[in-house]
Amino acid sequence: MADPLRYFRIEARELVDQISAAVLDLDQDHDPEVVARLLRYAHTLKGAARVVKQPEIAERTHAFEEVLIGHREGDHPLAADEMRELLRLNDEIERRVAELEPRAAAPATETETRAEVAAPAPVTTAERRDTSDVDELLDAIGEAHTRFAPLRRGSQSLDRLHREADALADRLRMDQPGAVQAARTAAMRLAAEFTQLSRRLSDVVEQVERELDEVRGRAERLRLVAAASVFTVLHRAVRDAADSQGKRVRFEARGGDLRMDPHVLTLVSGAFLHVARNAVAHGIEAADAREAAGKPAEGTVVVEVERRGRFAAFRCTDDGRGFDLAAVRRTAEARGLLMPGSTEPDQQALLELLLRGGISTSATVTDVAGRGIGLDVARDVADQLGGDVTVRTEAGRGATVELVVPLALLSLNGLVVEAAGTVATVPLDAVRTCLRLDRDQVAAAATAGRIAHDGRALPFLPLARALYAGNAVPDSGSPGVAVIVMADQDAVAVGVDRLAGTSTLVVRPLPDLAPAAAVIGGVAMDLDGNPRLVLDAHGMVDEVTRAGGSADGAPAVAARRLPILVIDDSLTTRMLERSILESAGFEVDLAASGEEGLEKARRREYALYLTDIDMPGIDGFTFVERTRADPELQHVPAILVSSRAGAEDRQRGADTGAGAYVVKGEFNQEELLAHIRRLVTA
Repeated sequence: MADPLRYFRIEARELVDQISAAVLDLDQDHDPEVVARLLRYAHTLKGAARVVKQPEIAERTHAFEEVLIGHREGDHPLAADEMRELLRLNDEIERRVAELEPRAAAPATETETRAEVAAPAPVTTAERRDTSDVDELLDAIGEAHTRFAPLRRGSQSLDRLHREADALADRLRMDQPGAVQAARTAAMRLAAEFTQLSRRLSDVVEQVERELDEVRGRAERLRLVAAASVFTVLHRAVRDAADSQGKRVRFEARGGDLRMDPHVLTLVSGAFLHVARNAVAHGIEAADAREAAGKPAEGTVVVEVERRGRFAAFRCTDDGRGFDLAAVRRTAEARGLLMPGSTEPDQQALLELLLRGGISTSATVTDVAGRGIGLDVARDVADQLGGDVTVRTEAGRGATVELVVPLALLSLNGLVVEAAGTVATVPLDAVRTCLRLDRDQVAAAATAGRIAHDGRALPFLPLARALYAGNAVPDSGSPGVAVIVMADQDAVAVGVDRLAGTSTLVVRPLPDLAPAAAVIGGVAMDLDGNPRLVLDAHGMVDEVTRAGGSADGAPAVAARRLPILVIDDSLTTRMLERSILESAGFEVDLAASGEEGLEKARRREYALYLTDIDMPGIDGFTFVERTRADPELQHVPAILVSSRAGAEDRQRGADTGAGAYVVKGEFNQEELLAHIRRLVTA
């Protein structure tokens, strides 16, 4: 018998996540739009629960609606008891939905047994998948599938040419007047057709490989979880701790797009539950004390996640009083960890004592503080994962706890480059732009060790020299493209032979015993199962700076031109067009819809718009029409790029005011660049 709750469980989990996050947003800032959104979520869940005969969920969701309904209009915030009731009902709904999941009992871990208070288990959130990941994978599969049509046509052409070749052989075997000349003519025509077909098939195969590489990367990406999946749990922990202590605390989260192994994320989020609660209990002062110290009455706890090469850094920062180091010293002396009258330990030594565990600066044991194990849990997680935990504090200004852990798997988008026969990937978030170089520019950059860009002279180094450090570099000619790479605030130029597009990939660390150049951060597997080098932005900046001088960039005279805005709802197309334009020396901005394109066009000046036609909402025709009708935008030329090849569509593009019309199926890189140069310089 089919499972009657199969689809309800999926929908209910997503709605519960959305409700939990929206309730916490409403708690921090009353917004009628958030109230309206919550009512929609609750109403949808109530209706679905009634359909599948789950009256307990439906009744609690109805009660949830009753609390909110009076706040649908107007800007008066919910009272404290109303917010507590919403949170209570939210917890009950979440518990009821969780009870519908078939799950096996598992023994509690050591970390769980030392938890100070019951908290929502982060593993549940961490294991949930964002349906947009599946949508992107399906889109990538669809795009790859369309590439097989030219291959099928090519196969039919090969069959035809094979038959013509057989006929030619028969003709040569016949000793008839004029047969040799006719055969020679036919052979020349066949050779030309074979050459043309070979070129077309090679292009299609390369496109298919790129698309399948994207599919593989997105499929591997499904194994990983976004860091944002645990932010709601941490937000709730901060909110509950503040409520129990009568404090006002705002929660902020940043860097949730970083994706990682769910096992790592679950361990870290469990530790950060303690860290975040401690920030409220030990750090954030009461409202009157904060105001007396010249601070806002509402405290702030910020959780940030960022990638550092193949490591992830989790930071929890508060703007409270900081750690009471005098109390730490007194407690350490009382426990025999410091001898009375001994040399005064410095701040770092006292913080190290805190990390050992068992030391609390709280005078009493409460639901959220007083047992002295909060930082101990963070240290245990760091030990388990081979990471490190550090604590920084400033009296009266707040404290920061940072947990840095290695990432066994890391998902990122990369720019695929080739240098001296080696294919490597540069993390796309570290690439600022790409510049095409002629022979004179390459010679000048190689001699000076610098290249002029954006008013600065950036250190320059061919990637081949960094990859083959200490070894003879294979002769592959001069670099044709300079990739501008930035790490933190430092920028350098890395010379590569060519760009090979973009790719979504999952990065694995290098084996411990594998020697590698400093610029290499890990490896990813290509379609054939071979390792592909993934470069590290910080390593590249360090290596290029060491070889070429300071990365600050001395002032230089460099012509600066306006950027190009690329508008397309396909990620693959956006990234392909971006790599083509940047390799030609153009700065590029991206927009995923016509609406986003118009918004960006009105905020920044552009040299040209390159837009797809078939997009949800505002299509390409409408985008061009609206820019032509806007006095501030009508001077900017536009190019339409579409899979439509009909004369009617081309004419409509001309009627809207587009300067050129490019068909995707007949896409030619040089033709596109020729159109752009003509329109930009016109």
